[in-house]
Amino acid sequence: MSAEHPPPGHPHSGTRTGTPVRTAAVPVSAVLRLRAEVLRPGLPPERAEFAEDRRPGTVHLAAYAGETGTEVLGCITLFADPLPGDATAHRFRGMATDPAVRGRGYGAALLAAAEAEAAARGAGTLWCNGRTGARGFYERHGYTVLGEEFLIEGVGPHYVFIRRLAPRA
Repeated sequence: MSAEHPPPGHPHSGTRTGTPVRTAAVPVSAVLRLRAEVLRPGLPPERAEFAEDRRPGTVHLAAYAGETGTEVLGCITLFADPLPGDATAHRFRGMATDPAVRGRGYGAALLAAAEAEAAARGAGTLWCNGRTGARGFYERHGYTVLGEEFLIEGVGPHYVFIRRLAPRA
């Protein structure tokens, strides 16, 4: 999965400044710094690891500026995690975008890459526990809230966001 996602010409294939966003599958070590800085401020990167990070089938995606960018500007982690009524569901965690590039298409490119990967794996649904403050972002990208707001201790208020995926031909 080292190709650019989504395909060129897709609305999320480039940033608002015209620089394309490249997404690639990477080892977990490549995303821990950004994940810690954005999602677990003040903690060392190793404290931003999740139980699912080393599970077989888990994929970590990083977003870079253009074809030659080497700095991880966004990240997302995807793995199989069923929901009631959908045994094929996949979940993502650890989605983070460098604050310096927020609003420039990196998050959208990561969602599109995760959706494409989940669909390729036969997932019917993609879901996450997303921060309440990100509700508008997820809804703009076709996600809906499932259930009531809940609190994750030490992190803050969240919703479950879900998106049904189109079957792959």
